Amino acid sequence: MTRVFSGIQPTGHLTLGNYLGAMRRWAEVDQHRADSLFCVVDLHALTVDHDPARVRRLSRQTATLLLASGLDPEVCTVFLQSHVDEHTRLSYLLECVATDGEMRRMIQYKEKAAKERARGRSVRLSLLTYPVLMAADILAYGTEEVPVGEDQAQHVELARDVAVRFNQRYGHTFVVPRTTLPQVAARVMNLQDPTRKMGKSDDSGAGVVYLLDEPDVVRKKVLRAVTDSGREVVYDRAERPGIANLLDVLAACTGGNPESLAAVYDSYGSLKKDTAEAVVEVLRPVQARHRELCADPVYVEEVLRDGAEKARASARPTVDAAYRAIGLLPPVMEPSLSAVR
Repeated sequence: MTRVFSGIQPTGHLTLGNYLGAMRRWAEVDQHRADSLFCVVDLHALTVDHDPARVRRLSRQTATLLLASGLDPEVCTVFLQSHVDEHTRLSYLLECVATDGEMRRMIQYKEKAAKERARGRSVRLSLLTYPVLMAADILAYGTEEVPVGEDQAQHVELARDVAVRFNQRYGHTFVVPRTTLPQVAARVMNLQDPTRKMGKSDDSGAGVVYLLDEPDVVRKKVLRAVTDSGREVVYDRAERPGIANLLDVLAACTGGNPESLAAVYDSYGSLKKDTAEAVVEVLRPVQARHRELCADPVYVEEVLRDGAEKARASARPTVDAAYRAIGLLPPVMEPSLSAVR
């Protein structure tokens, strides 16, 4: 089977964008068609100033929501990045192959570094190098496909470049992965600023629908969504980004087509009302399953423990091969008792 890997950072509460753009596809499609691994990439959350207790809390919540969204540990592997040492073992080797110029060209590094400086904070070295850790996340498992949003495609390209370079210099070691982009609702935009992605780390939550928002909160946020000048409901991302965003969300929730849906509505109000109800209905089973899982924390811990064991067993042969290929001596093993005798 095709090997699929994807991860999500516990840097904030998961959003409707995370669900429609990635998580739902993982649950409905990817885990069933491939040998799939889905990871809470908690080490990536340490690249900026953070509260340790919040990272731990959000890591558990993120893992729980992945399961609530429909990921089945009997079908796929769900685990925490920090529970599998192979990620950091491989990351340093890849830092010895990647270049400084490649790191500094990363768009997300430029954006996040500028944001940190604007807040009067120093920029951590890990913010510069974390795309290499992301490459290690992918390459350690012999990943063939990485389902991500457009904003992460550059990082997968880096993983491809590093894999090819390593293979050329030290012998074939890594599978060269490819990006797979979702076709619908790849980028759900902020309801208050439809030119920006709906991000879980937004400073204000007014334009962000969180997966655990109460139904009335969801309705209020959608009904207050920014729209565009004019009254005609037209799907045009460039000229009517607010309406286009609502149509994208409605289409993703109902399985419709945004252009076709635009022809159904003659007012912004009716579009907002139907979109709000569609979002509430999409989130209802996720929230119900999340409540069940929160009532059984031992089950979630068992899933993460078993997932880490499976992931570790899968990654270790590739990482060990990379250590040998790049020129490192294998560890000297203690002789067994039978050998001594």
